[in-house]
Amino acid sequence: MKKKCTKFETLFTFCDEKTLTEHVNQCEDCRREYEKMNKVSALIQEVKPHYKQNKYYAVRVACLLFAFIIGGVTFQIADMNYGLVDTIKYGQRFTAEDLGFQTDEYGLLMVGDE
Repeated sequence: MKKKCTKFETLFTFCDEKTLTEHVNQCEDCRREYEKMNKVSALIQEVKPHYKQNKYYAVRVACLLFAFIIGGVTFQIADMNYGLVDTIKYGQRFTAEDLGFQTDEYGLLMVGDE
């Protein structure tokens, strides 16, 4: 039983095209590997334009989602701290006293009756 040649990967990686071609012409095992590699390379070249188009589309969608998430979080934080929604809707920020709740002299809600 003949031992399979394992030089193809080494020749392909480290040698020049002439040395690889000479060995592939002489060795049946490496010729089969070379033909398989050419088929895979042809398939990759065929799919390459579609892959690039989809990759950029996915990047655009990811950037848009990131912007929505960051924008939403920023808006929520600004609203908690500065009453931004009240200012946009009603032109002023409402306090607890404006909404009809009992408050003390500091504007804090009163819990008990006095």
